[in-house]
Amino acid sequence: MKQEEENKVDEKRRSFLMKISLGFGGLAALAAGIPSISALLAPLFSKKSEAWRKVGELENFPVGSTKEVTFENADPKAWAGMTAHTAAWIRREEQNHLIAFSANCTHLGCPVRWEKDAELFMCPCHGGVYYKDGSVAAGPPPKSLTQYPVRIKNGQVEVRTSPIPLTKLTD
Repeated sequence: MKQEEENKVDEKRRSFLMKISLGFGGLAALAAGIPSISALLAPLFSKKSEAWRKVGELENFPVGSTKEVTFENADPKAWAGMTAHTAAWIRREEQNHLIAFSANCTHLGCPVRWEKDAELFMCPCHGGVYYKDGSVAAGPPPKSLTQYPVRIKNGQVEVRTSPIPLTKLTD
């Protein structure tokens, strides 16, 4: 009889310790999962940052030219340093018509350069080539260069910044 009582006590003790262990394990898993869950849900609740940034005077962009400009991102962080700035290519098509292209290739985000003589945007990383209108000419880019809205205000050229869109590699 004493053996049975000892077995019941041992079983209760094991059950209790098992429940305590599972409880602490669950709490640890929950604590470890909170950052991951918040990182996944944060974009759903944050507003898109956009701002108009001055990039130069209109007279600095001759008709038919393409010029690289840099500007501060829409939501720069105090600790970001140089990464708080981004670049774009401004192309002046007509007297009052400008187009702003992201300086990042739509393939993997490498910086593109303007080849004036060929009138092409070139990506040095994987051979992406874009026409002067930003459309894909050759290589692996899945779509045209991303365009920023651009306007002329009081003789100043302004670009509306926004986060660079991520591209899916396959559809």
